[in-house]
Amino acid sequence: MKVLTVKQPFASLIICGYKKYEFRSWKTSYRGELYIHAGKGLDKKRLDMVKEYNLDYPKGYIIGKVNLVDCVLVDKKMSKELNKMNPDVYTHDYTGMYAWCLDDCEKLEKPIEVKGKLSIWNYEEK
Repeated sequence: MKVLTVKQPFASLIICGYKKYEFRSWKTSYRGELYIHAGKGLDKKRLDMVKEYNLDYPKGYIIGKVNLVDCVLVDKKMSKELNKMNPDVYTHDYTGMYAWCLDDCEKLEKPIEVKGKLSIWNYEEK
C-alpha cells in the first residue's frame, strides 16, 4: 500500500476530515488509496492553533487512509479560497505548491507503528 508521511498535527487533521488538501512542492500522477503516516515531527505553533479540535496526535504511526483523487497546481485565487475555507488549517500562501486532493478519510482502529520515509513510499502489510 502506498504511504505518505505527514507532520503532526496535519496528519490527524487529514484523517479526521478537517484538512482536505496536503501540499507539496512536487506533483504526483498517483491516484488511489494512500495511508497517512504521522511522522515524528510536530509543528507546535500549528498545534496551538487547532487545540480546540481536541484530537490525538500520535507520532510514528500509520493512522489512517485516504483516497488521493487529484493533484493541482495552486494559483493565487485557490490559495485565497483555501485560507477562507478554514483559516485554522490553511494559513499560508500556497501559490505555486501542488495541492493533493484527499477524500474518503478513514481512521485506522489500530495504528501501525512504523518509520516514515520521504516521498510516497510502500508499506508491506503483514
